[in-house]
Amino acid sequence: MPRRSPTIVLLPRQRSVLEHLIRSSTSEHRIVERAKIIVTAADGDIPAEQSVKLRIDRQRIRRWRERFAEAADLLNAAELEPVSDMDLEHLVVHILRDSYRSGTKPTFTPEQIAQVITLACEQPAELGLPFTHWTAAELAREAKKRKIVEDISSRHIARFLEEGAIRPHRSRYWLNPKITDQKAHEIEVQALCDVYRSAKQLAAEGVRVISCDEKTGMQALQRAATTKTMAPGHDEKREFEYIRHGTTCLTANLDVATGKLVSPTLGPTRDEKDFALHILHTVASEPSSKWIFVVDNLTTHVSETLVRIVAKYDGLDVDLGVKGVRGILKNVESRRAFLVDTKHRIRFVYTPKHCSWLNQIECWFSLLARRVLRRGSFASVDALNKAVVDFIDYFNRILAKPFKWTFTGRAAAAA
Repeated sequence: MPRRSPTIVLLPRQRSVLEHLIRSSTSEHRIVERAKIIVTAADGDIPAEQSVKLRIDRQRIRRWRERFAEAADLLNAAELEPVSDMDLEHLVVHILRDSYRSGTKPTFTPEQIAQVITLACEQPAELGLPFTHWTAAELAREAKKRKIVEDISSRHIARFLEEGAIRPHRSRYWLNPKITDQKAHEIEVQALCDVYRSAKQLAAEGVRVISCDEKTGMQALQRAATTKTMAPGHDEKREFEYIRHGTTCLTANLDVATGKLVSPTLGPTRDEKDFALHILHTVASEPSSKWIFVVDNLTTHVSETLVRIVAKYDGLDVDLGVKGVRGILKNVESRRAFLVDTKHRIRFVYTPKHCSWLNQIECWFSLLARRVLRRGSFASVDALNKAVVDFIDYFNRILAKPFKWTFTGRAAAAA
């Protein structure tokens, strides 16, 4: 009697990784084939059905079902730790690869491979080399020069780097904030995150939490030739050259509780008057509500005009002083202290310096750039403005939902 093939049960992340391997154009054919065996097995197909569907012999199907079932404890443990999606994918690929077979002695020892990877993590400039990052060919040359190996091809180097998830050709920007008072910085970050977390509760109490900022210099660029639409086997082709028709500025509000854009304004400039009028326009949409605006530290967000608006809206009959001389209006610090006062019906919460990424509207600006601006062609500023307004309307109707804000600000404090 033939042995029974083991039942395959996949956790959601394991299935997601397998489906990604199946879809990826860079996955090895054998890995794709084995991933399909596991996914169809998890769907309830027996080996006979899989053999017909996938055109793979039953013996091979049984072998990979058994191999994956044997690794179930290891995979589930990785889910519980939890490991990153990339590490989980590396683990799945390792399980789906052929087992080591005795035969020809490996060309390179594990120690040599480790030394090559260590070399790839060094900065070429610190070694006196006239380039900023390694290529596989240069790593092969340096490895031979250091006598790590007698001889090695750039292809072997590339394979070692891929297996070690080392990518010298990739680089990302990051900003190291110049924090002079770490404790004060942590308090600011935590206060902002607390506002985000309480946005829904505040909305129920009639307080609108608004993430606000300007997206400046949006260019109305018209492609010099018509875009060629994509077709099977052919990507969309956009004309490289373009015609400039001017720029516009969007001042946008993201309602943190609902995820919708409210009371956006578009115009050619973004000076103190423009931002103040934007705040007045926003508040006028619900004059009975209280408002909390999350903004960055731009000077126009701490202006004399804003102070006067808040004072007037709250009915404060106080001497505001004189800008540059005395009182509340004297300088940025005195104006900011007034604008953040929690007793006011309109108040502002400022992101810490070099932490504009904490402003949720920046996430939405990224979406606008990717979905509308980057590949758009606009014959005029008016056409660009209309495209932005139309996307905001579409976003609010179809896509809007609150951002799942998981950062609490307390990680920095714990460190």
